Amino acid sequence: MKHNNVLPNQHFRKDWQLHVKTWFDQPGKKKSRRVARIQKAARIAPRPIDGLLRPAVRGQTVKYNSKLRAGRGFTLEELKEAGIRRKEARTIGIAVDHRRKNRSVEGLQANILRLQEYKTKLIVFPKKANKPKKGDSDAATVATATQLRGAVLPIVQPAATDLARKIGETPAAHAYAALRKARSDKKFKGIREARAKAKAEEEKAKK
Repeated sequence: MKHNNVLPNQHFRKDWQLHVKTWFDQPGKKKSRRVARIQKAARIAPRPIDGLLRPAVRGQTVKYNSKLRAGRGFTLEELKEAGIRRKEARTIGIAVDHRRKNRSVEGLQANILRLQEYKTKLIVFPKKANKPKKGDSDAATVATATQLRGAVLPIVQPAATDLARKIGETPAAHAYAALRKARSDKKFKGIREARAKAKAEEEKAKK
């Protein structure tokens, strides 16, 4: 506290009851949410409770990109490589995001495999039971279908590739030194070639 000022003594004790918010409907809300979940599951049956199939993507920035998470939807390139039409995808429970782009081959291949695995487990119900169309599952498969109550193809984190080692154990190749040398070789390439050419001409002239 600087200078000769009055010590702070705020009076915030008056009518505090008016500024306190209380809620006593937590048990009731819990039951309401549970009932709503059960009703939704019955309404969308036999579709999966968890909703659409989502792609496995990496988060933005260094803080989050070490883990896989569920994305908004599959790219058009991923659907094309998996042999699924963009308008057909939404009808068979696959989320589509036309704005997302594939930045790596690994991510593209992983999501293509994810779509192919989904196709092998997919059961398509015909709109009319007596008139099945091309691509619909047969009657025996449809009869055995049950509603999936967990995540649709849950995303599994890849195993860590960095193995623990002692501090004294250093790798044979030094990445930083290799990068520095490559950068300097590129920078002085023209100068060195001109110098070598001039030297060769000088030796030729002496002879």
